[in-house]
Amino acid sequence: MLLYLPGVATVSVNEALCNGCTLCTQVCPRAVLAMDSGRVRIAQRDACIECGACATNCEAGAVTVRAGVGCAAAIITGKLRGTEPVCDCGDDQAC
Repeated sequence: MLLYLPGVATVSVNEALCNGCTLCTQVCPRAVLAMDSGRVRIAQRDACIECGACATNCEAGAVTVRAGVGCAAAIITGKLRGTEPVCDCGDDQAC
């Protein structure tokens, strides 16, 4: 599996909040998350592209991620617009 930049992904997990639904592991396009004894854990942090699918689909709030260096949406949007990547995180800062 291709990795992005080592040590920059902002994905984090609060195992105590995890309800074991597995939705975050199902929607992650890079297999960053895995289940262990009914709770989510980070399996491959450096594979994270910070797309936000895991956090968006975690109703329990156990998974969080801040768009940043690996913000896939920003990269795609920039390519489509012919501009530099912009996160659209509300602060109009480039990734």
